[in-house]
Amino acid sequence: MPQLIDKNLKLFFYLILFLLLSTPITKKEEIKTKVIANVNDIKVIGLSGKNNFKVYESLKFLLNKNIFFIKKDDFQKILNKNNLVESFSIKKIYPNLIKIQIKQTELLAITNQNNKKFYIGSNGKLIPINNIKVLNKKLPFVYGKSNYIDFVELKKIIDKSELKFEEIESFYYFPSNRWDIKTKDGFLIKLPEKSMINYFKLAELIIKSKKFKDKKVIDLRISKNIILSNE
Repeated sequence: MPQLIDKNLKLFFYLILFLLLSTPITKKEEIKTKVIANVNDIKVIGLSGKNNFKVYESLKFLLNKNIFFIKKDDFQKILNKNNLVESFSIKKIYPNLIKIQIKQTELLAITNQNNKKFYIGSNGKLIPINNIKVLNKKLPFVYGKSNYIDFVELKKIIDKSELKFEEIESFYYFPSNRWDIKTKDGFLIKLPEKSMINYFKLAELIIKSKKFKDKKVIDLRISKNIILSNE
């Protein structure tokens, strides 16, 4: 019986000793895990090298933060303020890297605001022309102040019609919320307030018709009426 008690005491002693020794190790491992999980790099791709770096600089406040606690909302406000960004995706690469893939907005046209030139992006935002230096295609010019989201919607309608966007030289916006369009061939299309796809189909038929080849102005402003003239 005394041997059994002695044996039990030894087991109890070893158990207490094990708990005392294991506790600091556990805390040490927790600290180590937290340090390992801290973000030490943010990789931005999708824009030019210069603009990728600008995005990186705006997100540097996330460095050394625990990767497990960083959420998409931490990026949302900053990236949405960047007029070059159409959309983005975020990927956490454990233990300490965040990769941001940006889709750059498509440059649709050029406009002038306060004597400065801007690109109009497919996100409806204005991009200073100096922010993107290399551009291989000639873009149409948009005259008159407008809600540029409306311009983006107008382009979507044109893309569904027979009229090719690449054939357009310029757009003219009027306060009555309607547009005139001038083609590179010199045709002027005067649209009504509601620019539906049927108007573009009709205009393209007139442009292609040999019967009206000398008529350069296509006035579609009056419902159920087409007015053609030379000027």
